[in-house]
Amino acid sequence: MEIGFVSLGCSKNLVDTEAIIGKFKNKKYRIQNKPEEAEIIIINTCGFIEESKEEAINTILEMAEYKKYKCKYLIVIGCLVQRYYNELIEALPEVDLFIRIDEYPEFWDKIENLIKKGKIEKTKFEPITKVSKIKELPMLKQEEYENRVITTGNNYAYIKIGEGCSNMCTYCAIPYIRGKFVSRKIEDILEEAKKLASTGIKEIILIAQDTTKYGIDIYGRSMLVKLLQELRKIEGIKWIRFLYSYPEGITEELIQEVKNNDKICKYLDIPIQHISNEMLKKMNRKTTKQEIEKLIQKIKKEIPEITLRTSLIVGFPGETQEQFNELNEFIKKVEFDKLGTFMYSKEEGTPAARMENQIHGNTKKSRYNKIMQAQKEISNNKLKNKINKEYEILIETTTFDNRYIVGRTSQDVPEIDGLVYIKNTKKDVQKLTNQFVKCKIIDVKDYDLIAEII
Repeated sequence: MEIGFVSLGCSKNLVDTEAIIGKFKNKKYRIQNKPEEAEIIIINTCGFIEESKEEAINTILEMAEYKKYKCKYLIVIGCLVQRYYNELIEALPEVDLFIRIDEYPEFWDKIENLIKKGKIEKTKFEPITKVSKIKELPMLKQEEYENRVITTGNNYAYIKIGEGCSNMCTYCAIPYIRGKFVSRKIEDILEEAKKLASTGIKEIILIAQDTTKYGIDIYGRSMLVKLLQELRKIEGIKWIRFLYSYPEGITEELIQEVKNNDKICKYLDIPIQHISNEMLKKMNRKTTKQEIEKLIQKIKKEIPEITLRTSLIVGFPGETQEQFNELNEFIKKVEFDKLGTFMYSKEEGTPAARMENQIHGNTKKSRYNKIMQAQKEISNNKLKNKINKEYEILIETTTFDNRYIVGRTSQDVPEIDGLVYIKNTKKDVQKLTNQFVKCKIIDVKDYDLIAEII
């Protein structure tokens, strides 16, 4: 049978999708990129915020249309299913099978049962709605990580080092969906990294909901630095980066490792969410404004070439104009290289959803626009400062008209940050793909760079 996949949401979700593709490939199913030709369609959903939920529902309905053609079975999995299973089985009869995250160990049995019977009875279950009920959800097995089909090309791959989250920020539903934070064993991660390197992968990106918590549940302390030190020894890997590092977990030891480990990209993604102490406390964040300011100053002093990225929430319940202004002024003062902003999304079951003084949508949008406008100016100035500087670029592809070769610097995360466009003066550009090329930046366009090969 031919099977098609749709993966929504974050890179952590993508790793799950890649593992499931690997399962089907090992069972001799044919992977189909055209949904109209697929006999089975699997959608891995996101349920993080309202926008992602809407995208998931719309995608399910869109894929359901292919049941008029060759599609025999429509299967939906992932975070949305874990969170809203009972509601979904009532609302979407078009879906033949829903598989929750806590059912992944029985994934293949459920698939074979569906194909054998043609239809499976959908029964309700008790969702996790209280902190006291949050448990560890099952992780993928080591062979599932190692046998996954990499969908991100030949240059880079994600490695999931932990699952779930135990931070319990008041706005976030992830602990209720993905359970408590659980780390993978360091030897398993290293084995996966070696296998990826043997296939030609040049860059590995470590991901978890909070990478600084890696290892605490297994080893009694954070083992992120140790993991980075061991990954450096793997031949073939040139760039290592780790994403989503909460500020309270960024220690002096970690800063020094980023500074001195020549394979670690000088790039830190530090979600601070806000800077007002009142807001940080209501969000149940573990740092204060003063601690965040001190940390950023420390990082910039120790690693002057560092690229700093953060994420913010505007319109959190009770956020006053003064508190928003404090955040906006902080952004202008610090000048993050990269910045993403979310308008607060009221998520059922979270403490913040029950808070008073919920902010009107128009106010959220206005505050979002102000932050992003300020960041646009900061970003443009920072990019212009790169003109005439030289960078090593990892070449990934060409534009459709073949006029430009396209790549990234070590300061840019794939699919999130900007690209580098290099005018194509080579007859055989294929030889440059997946290679590192020394370039000089000659211009800026929006969030991207224009360069020439030196």
